[in-house]
Amino acid sequence: MKDYLNNLSKEVIGAAIEVHRDLGPGLLESSYEASLQHELELRGISSV
Repeated sequence: MKDYLNNLSKEVIGAAIEVHRDLGPGLLESSYEASLQHELELRGISSV
């Protein structure tokens, strides 16, 4: 379980970094939220 959570954390953080690189700073949170949800789906991670 610990390995699963570590790998999941790495994927989520990686997705967040990718979104920030693509969009850059200074946007509304909602812009990042939608993009992060999409990036997580591309990585096979479901989100609420």
